[in-house]
Amino acid sequence: MEFMGKKQARRPRRSFTPEFKAEIVELCRRGDRSVGQVARDFDLTETAVREWVKQAERDTGDRSDGLTSEEKAELAALRRENRRLKEDVEILKRATAFFASMS
Repeated sequence: MEFMGKKQARRPRRSFTPEFKAEIVELCRRGDRSVGQVARDFDLTETAVREWVKQAERDTGDRSDGLTSEEKAELAALRRENRRLKEDVEILKRATAFFASMS
């Protein structure tokens, strides 16, 4: 299939508050509108809304196919700490090499 017409410009990345996401998830869970309809009504991508619903299900324990938001936050913090500790070790290695070369 050949693409005809102008290439669509990418929409700038937007961020949403946890409260807004929770409201959208609640609208989807009520069942009176489909995920696609909720996404269109709020000018969101259907994929993003589906991911928010999945994440909310993980957080409540209804799904077990990924990390909860709390686990994701903990993982991010551990990765930051690990990166900092690796930098500290590298600094100590350089200092050791420097002082060893002085004797």
